[in-house]
Amino acid sequence: MVLELYLDLLSEPCRAVYIFAKKNNIPFMMKNIEMMKGQLFSEEFNKVNYLKKVPVLKDGDFILEESIAILLYLTRKYNTSSHWYPPDMKQRGRVDEYLAWQHTTIRASASKILWLKVVIPLFLGHSVPPEKMQDAVEDLNTSIRKLNEKFLQDKPFILGTEVSLADLVAVVELMQVVGAGWDIFEEWPKLQEWRRRIEVAVGKELFQDAHARILNPQELRNISIDPALKVQMKPMLLKMLK
Repeated sequence: MVLELYLDLLSEPCRAVYIFAKKNNIPFMMKNIEMMKGQLFSEEFNKVNYLKKVPVLKDGDFILEESIAILLYLTRKYNTSSHWYPPDMKQRGRVDEYLAWQHTTIRASASKILWLKVVIPLFLGHSVPPEKMQDAVEDLNTSIRKLNEKFLQDKPFILGTEVSLADLVAVVELMQVVGAGWDIFEEWPKLQEWRRRIEVAVGKELFQDAHARILNPQELRNISIDPALKVQMKPMLLKMLK
């Protein structure tokens, strides 16, 4: 059976899986899921998705959720180039270290900025307090400093001379901020060059294709949100803004 990937390319973990699968010529059928239309909670999607999240991988009767688990599954099943997830134990440990760290740091801060700047105003019909945005910006800058000083240092990529899963996951997360209208890379020149190297490594056309929706301000402003989802999400979003 053909591998199925359930993705919404507004989601940074989905973009990482999409880019990785395309770059490595992994055959798959893409199942488009539109989160803002409430499709995460549809009866059909819930048959393959217990956690009500994307991405989801369906390989025959095997279903896998969580983007990092999916990426690692793909590296092993399709025996992708070793630079993505090296066999050397110490280098692999460095990739694992970044992938474990990023969930509550880079990813959390970058996603929060997009939600505060774009998504929450769409749900609630008004902008968020400036101090909330400032807190998110400070958190992201703190995380980026750690990305620079601990993980990237003065190397072309996190592991050295070749791109890895750590680089791919990191860059798609930071592109989420660009989608919010803040080109974070302009403020961090070393990261700007690092991003360009990743684009070349995966292919500029593929990189741009994966990020086309998130980098389209008009589309983001005109996203149609399912009315039932608005009602469901409103209490959580108001709590987030307190």
